Amino acid sequence: MSDETSRTGVGLLDIAKQLPGFLSDAPVILRGLITGFGASPTAKTSIGKVFQERAMANKDKVFIKFEDQRITYGQANATVNRYASVLAAKGVGPGSVVGIMLRNSPDAVLLMLATVKCGAVAGMINYNQRGNVLAHSLGLLGAKVLVTESDFHEPVIECGAAAELTTGLMSVEELRELAVGQSTANPVGTSQILAKEKAFYIFTSGTTGMPKASVMTHYRWLRALGGFGGLGLRLNSSDTLYCCLPLYHNNALTVATSSALNAGAALALGKSFSASRFWDEVIKYDATAFIYIGEICGYLLNQPPKPTDRAHKVRVIAGNGLRPAIWDEFTSRFGIKRVCEFYAASEGNTGFVNVFNIDKTTGICPSPVVYVEYDLETGEPARGPDGRLRKVKRGEPGLLLSKVNNLQPFDGYTDKAASEKKLVRNAFKDGDVWFNTGDLMRSQGFAHAAFADRLGDTFRWKGENVATTEVEAALGADDQVEECTVYGVEVPGCGGRAGMASVQLREGAEFDGARLAKAGFEHLPAYAVPLFIRIVPELAHTSTFKNQKVDLRKQGYGDEVSDPIYVLSGRDEGYVPFYPEYPTEVKDGKKPR
Repeated sequence: MSDETSRTGVGLLDIAKQLPGFLSDAPVILRGLITGFGASPTAKTSIGKVFQERAMANKDKVFIKFEDQRITYGQANATVNRYASVLAAKGVGPGSVVGIMLRNSPDAVLLMLATVKCGAVAGMINYNQRGNVLAHSLGLLGAKVLVTESDFHEPVIECGAAAELTTGLMSVEELRELAVGQSTANPVGTSQILAKEKAFYIFTSGTTGMPKASVMTHYRWLRALGGFGGLGLRLNSSDTLYCCLPLYHNNALTVATSSALNAGAALALGKSFSASRFWDEVIKYDATAFIYIGEICGYLLNQPPKPTDRAHKVRVIAGNGLRPAIWDEFTSRFGIKRVCEFYAASEGNTGFVNVFNIDKTTGICPSPVVYVEYDLETGEPARGPDGRLRKVKRGEPGLLLSKVNNLQPFDGYTDKAASEKKLVRNAFKDGDVWFNTGDLMRSQGFAHAAFADRLGDTFRWKGENVATTEVEAALGADDQVEECTVYGVEVPGCGGRAGMASVQLREGAEFDGARLAKAGFEHLPAYAVPLFIRIVPELAHTSTFKNQKVDLRKQGYGDEVSDPIYVLSGRDEGYVPFYPEYPTEVKDGKKPR
């Protein structure tokens, strides 16, 4: 099964066509490679040290744009050092944890830099969390101090986590007051920090349970600077990179911040994403690049065309999840010349970057990875009779594994048991270790690959594996669909799971079951066309726009669902209102009534 708009392969000619543009950026690439890949894990280099060097070289250039504020690299470094002095006075030092629970703002970036300059770990808290989830996340951090917006104090206190803080809860306003008069000199200890030491705790989205805190070292962050900033975005010091994703998310904290830092460019922060205001903000900040998540691109395409669609200076965008089905339409409508699509995971030890601007690919991976057969029920790699893993053929979806070694360490989570579960040992020979990404990818050749699906989302029906991303792309091609999410549900007496889609219709649209079924059958094999459709007023998302499928999967088509549910009657009849006998008809293999 494959989306007809997907790229099946990447050839030498595809790369050769893009080489002139790639080589013209050689100075930028070289700077990123030296900074990001030139140091070993034991080298005395760190995020704070690199920031100091960039601040010295670009003292009077703008580092942060936010609303009407313009903060230069020199001003930013002075404030960072003042904040570092405040933290040090609170007992923060190497190995300490500082919790940061701030909305997008200059202070969120500057406090993060101050924390890592102290040799401490910045715990980036999702400020949307409340109750038990917030208590759980703060409990994982074990922070010495937690800095929040003043209106976040109440939820922190209510969840009971404030008592666990060894130094206390501090508002960002208090931080600013305490910083007045503090030293602007670079902390002495910054130059002694080793690349292998921890820099951040970044939380997973928690779509399938309580969030886990993944570990980001200085070493891995700087390699991201080289990969995403140096090889991928390739900005220069006159560029402005716009980011409206939250700074507790890796796309903002790592990709956006490191890419701007590598180039001595400006980072323009949006408070949050707004489809209707997006291009207005891009134009206001004079942005030449922006960071995306695939869902953002879909939301922007769904906006009515307007003059600002091309009244911008953006030449390159970077992110993950731009679906092949909308890739050409998006770049054409908005005049985007270069797409730096990438693949990475917060806890992972590898990544793909589209450095050659080839369409519909996550790009190239320079490190050792394999695509292997998998057990859909357990989510584990499948072993053959000899106990070893088996690689899939090129073009087939396989579970992506990344080699773990000294140059590609797996930093994992704060929870060691959870970290061990992500490792696959003795895969191809005794003693080898691989990181299990949990993602299905298709090799496209020349070290390029395309994302296929999350293993937990893929389901099996009629003996075939169904990738939810491809079903979502097929249904999403129907004009009546604003957004949809696909998952597998149990049908009593049937093996595997049948496809079900929760669909949010476009404003003013009335559901046309025959038309939606036609879209499905036009793009998908029959076994992949969902049997159940649930019409929802709005789809729930995580704060980084990922669809939350867990609850929908649990609810299925049960009696507690009050939304309209439709079932597939046939290729010609399309979807009709649900009736109680339908699951039995499916089980018995009867034609629906």
